[in-house]
Amino acid sequence: MTAALRRAFAWHPPLMTVAAFMILCAALCAAAITFDPREILGAPAWAKPLKFCLSILLYTVTWAWLIAHLPRWRRFARGLGTVIAVTLLTEQVLIVWAAATGTTSHFNVSTGPHAIVWATMAVSITVMYLCTFITSAAVFFLRLPSPAITFAVRAGAIIALFGIGIAFLMTAPTSAQITAPTGIYGAHSVGVDDGGPGVPILGWSTTAGDYRVAHFVGMHALQVLPLIALTLQLVARRVTHLSAASLQLRLTVVAAVVYAAATVLLTLQAALGESVMRPSGAILVAGWALICCGAIAAIAVVVAALRTPVQTDATARFELANNGL
Repeated sequence: MTAALRRAFAWHPPLMTVAAFMILCAALCAAAITFDPREILGAPAWAKPLKFCLSILLYTVTWAWLIAHLPRWRRFARGLGTVIAVTLLTEQVLIVWAAATGTTSHFNVSTGPHAIVWATMAVSITVMYLCTFITSAAVFFLRLPSPAITFAVRAGAIIALFGIGIAFLMTAPTSAQITAPTGIYGAHSVGVDDGGPGVPILGWSTTAGDYRVAHFVGMHALQVLPLIALTLQLVARRVTHLSAASLQLRLTVVAAVVYAAATVLLTLQAALGESVMRPSGAILVAGWALICCGAIAAIAVVVAALRTPVQTDATARFELANNGL
């Protein structure tokens, strides 16, 4: 266990240090939720820091592993990874500080100190996004053990950039904030003030649009899509019909297209002011259409593969290499 942890830490020490800090911070935030009854905008004061701990933990470990396995630009990417680690740590420290003082961290410019905190967070997340954008380009030189996982990582990196970018939609002041300034400029909810009824734990609004849904779903594509590809690979050990690398790749492509479309749809739903818990009209139809199209595409891919002679691994690798994967 110790040797495995040392190898993991060696992937990228700054990012893995932040990951270790997030584990400790998450434990403290979970304990604080139990013993601290305060609420901020109707949610437990320590719920937001806890959610950010877990999200940053996944993010830093994923990028530490990816950077460690890059065949090109690794030294440059390691430098960018260090910057990402610093920006994420800065953001989390400020979020914890805001929770400890019983106030909001994002969009709060009600006083000079709060304005400085929000400006620092805004700069940090912008720098993090730019560094991630550049590092994501290096991922396209990465070749993992299977074509499906390689594609999943590349597609996940692109969708994750879109998901992170959704955060910038939250920074513009609403018309109500412009008309009657309250010291808050920006919101994750659409059509109502932040706070109010929300999904348990996650806190997403159940009465209005909420950009955090698409933001969360999109930014974690880099974990979800490779997990789907890995699951297909594991299932293929028992289901021989899924053993062809080309079939696993096509199914992963279908999953990526559906995931990307779902992220866009969730963004549109939030912009229209609809709660993710109460889709209606065109959004509901589009959602079901996306699910049905994804299922039909997956079935069609499997049926086509069953009608095609099984390729040898060498043949599959040759054809996939010619396709640039």
